[in-house]
Amino acid sequence: MKTIFHASNSRGAANHGWLNAKHSFSFASWYNPDKTNFGALRVLNDDIVSAGAGFGTHPHDNMEIITIPLAGSIAHKDSMGNSSIIKTGEIQVMSAGTGIQHSEFNPSKDEELRLFQIWIFPNKRNVVPRYDQFEMNVQAMKNNFLQLVSPNKEDEGTWIHQNAWIKIAEVDSNVEISYSLNSKENGVYFMLIDGEVTINNQLLKQKDALGVWDTDKVILKANSQSKILAIEIPMDFD
Repeated sequence: MKTIFHASNSRGAANHGWLNAKHSFSFASWYNPDKTNFGALRVLNDDIVSAGAGFGTHPHDNMEIITIPLAGSIAHKDSMGNSSIIKTGEIQVMSAGTGIQHSEFNPSKDEELRLFQIWIFPNKRNVVPRYDQFEMNVQAMKNNFLQLVSPNKEDEGTWIHQNAWIKIAEVDSNVEISYSLNSKENGVYFMLIDGEVTINNQLLKQKDALGVWDTDKVILKANSQSKILAIEIPMDFD
């Protein structure tokens, strides 16, 4: 088993007033040559958006984009004709493919929006853009990794154009759970949303992350009530 630890305070930071962003990997004006990606995982941004503020219409192409609100809601509009609200407890997926334009705003007048936005390199370029959104089964993530994203249209959750899985778990204190990788070619990037866990003798506190590869199973022990996101992706990709 190989691992790489990313402490929360080692992330890039950009405070624009209306947006306070933390970058796990090089993004926009923040560049760290040692943190450009983890396998096919290109971006993991941890954003806080002020009430009534947001990202104006902007383009994307050839990227799988996953957005998970942690608190508050996102008002989304795009060039595919979608107009929706993504609430905490839901997940949004877009395959940008040949190109899309979209906007993201915090519709609240008094509450900030907190979200993760994830970009994953696709395994197919110039696909027809697509959009999906669904509500998580919160009860099913209790001491268990709930699948949100996979490569397979028929599977639980939704799908993207990559041999990748995204799962989330809420773990009680002193409980151990395991994560089994779906492919020996993959690694998994664990982001601790809340709490404190130990993975392979590495202690993770809130917003710490651990990349793991060259293994088929990972054991996690929660030292307190914890919530953790797992992003499994190919380590070598075209």
